[in-house]
Amino acid sequence: MSAGRGLLLAVDGGNSKTLAVVADLDGTILAFARGAGSDIYGRGSVDVALGALAGTVQRALAGAGAGPGDLAAAVFSLAGADWPEDFALLEAQLTARLGLRRPPTLVNDALGGLRVGSPCWEGVAVVCGTFNAVGARHRDGRVFHLGFWPDRVGGFDLGMEALKAVYRHGLDLGPPTRLTERALALFEAADPLALLHAFTRRDGPISPWKAQRLAPLLLDLSDQDDAVARAIVREGGRALGEQARVCAARVGLPLEGTPLVLTGGVLQHPSPVLADAILERLPGVTPIRAEHPPLLGAVLLAYDELGRSVPPDPLGARLSETVRGERAA
Repeated sequence: MSAGRGLLLAVDGGNSKTLAVVADLDGTILAFARGAGSDIYGRGSVDVALGALAGTVQRALAGAGAGPGDLAAAVFSLAGADWPEDFALLEAQLTARLGLRRPPTLVNDALGGLRVGSPCWEGVAVVCGTFNAVGARHRDGRVFHLGFWPDRVGGFDLGMEALKAVYRHGLDLGPPTRLTERALALFEAADPLALLHAFTRRDGPISPWKAQRLAPLLLDLSDQDDAVARAIVREGGRALGEQARVCAARVGLPLEGTPLVLTGGVLQHPSPVLADAILERLPGVTPIRAEHPPLLGAVLLAYDELGRSVPPDPLGARLSETVRGERAA
């Protein structure tokens, strides 16, 4: 398909944020935009989620001085693109709201994350951010992913488990843990009962979503000498590993030699405990700890669609710098 300026649009839409980038055919980033989360299951209404998606894209296009008619490819890697009806809804709504010349390419965010570390787009991906996305793709096109695993393991879930451990410690229902002192300091609470009150009272000053702020502290302690923290992280890793095993089997991939891409904010933490627990359930896989943000996967898929090849590492480094700079601003 020809387009006015032959540009590409790539979007990574998650629960906590939406990132959009416009680039030219040679790998130059022309504009970047950051918006609110856009998971159609996580924003309270589909309209709010779609508004966040469309608004972020429109700011990116404006930053590049471009319009929808300038796009040769548009790829959306999205949390909430789970069931067939989700893809139908997102395709129709995004095409109409953005005025696209043709429907965009839509993938679940697990498969966008897979492309970050798999040049042939085959393998298994574990994306661990606010929540988790796990999926697999065979090079023959077979895919499997779920947005509603029985066991959810993301930064929010790990943070909630850490809070439960603090409450148990404070109420003499569980073993001591250094999570207690870390959580009390982080949320400026006098004791575990006061922390429980702040998180759960009707007009509580602390939103439950802030539990995910404990995830990095939990990972810190899991890598040290805190048995409670280590047990929480390892249990989460085992669940993610089992989900990855199921995904591989569903698309006919053997574990031996299959790429396993580990990405997302939680898995960027330097502690190896979570990743090691994942790998224990996946003997023989080839682990790839992605250094660049999942947004890179959407960008690379857009270039793949156009039959263009760009060096992924320099592009990923530029995206990482852009995302970090925007976050700091």
